Order: sequence, then structure tokens, then C-alpha cells
Amino acid sequence: MSEDTAANTQAGETDKMNEWVRLTSTDGYEFLVKRKVAMCSGTLRNSLSAESSFSEALSNTAHTNERAVIVEKLCEYLSYKSLYESAKKNEEIPDFQERVYPEISLEL
Repeated sequence: MSEDTAANTQAGETDKMNEWVRLTSTDGYEFLVKRKVAMCSGTLRNSLSAESSFSEALSNTAHTNERAVIVEKLCEYLSYKSLYESAKKNEEIPDFQERVYPEISLEL
């Protein structure tokens, strides 16, 4: 394998790794989310930005101070937001509040 081919393969693998972000909870669970989805959050966007000097940007891992059930709902909301943020005005968007369990609503 030539050096150029090896470099291109390695660059492609790095791009694939950077396509995903890991969110961790305080109780040890980890959630993989597409970077595009994670960037819907301003806080995650700032900490995962390549221009920042945060350790999260280098490791593609954001540590949260929340339980897994909350981080899971955060991931679900970010996916929902990513899906519907470019919706047309006349398009019907389902209400996200129906997906939130009463037991966790105060923590969210």
C-alpha cells in the first residue's frame, strides 16, 4: 500500500470517528450520537468545537452530570430537534412533551 493510500485511509477513518460523539452519564452509561445532532445544543457545540481547547473536543466525549435516563432523553430531544429544525411552516410537528415521563420532567 502506498503512503498516499494509507494516509487517505487513515484520514477517512478519522473522519468517521469524528462523525460520532460520546455522551456519558454519572452512572456510567455512554451514548453515541451523530456530531450533527449533538451540535443542536449550544453547550455541546461550544465544548466539542475543533477551535476550542476543551478536552471534549479532543476526545469527542462530553461528560454530563446527569443520570442515564436524563442523558437518553437529551439524545432523543436533540435528534427530534435536528429532524424538525428545518421543517416548513405548514408541516405538522409532533409535540415532544408527550415523550417526557412525569417522573423525570423536573430534572429535564
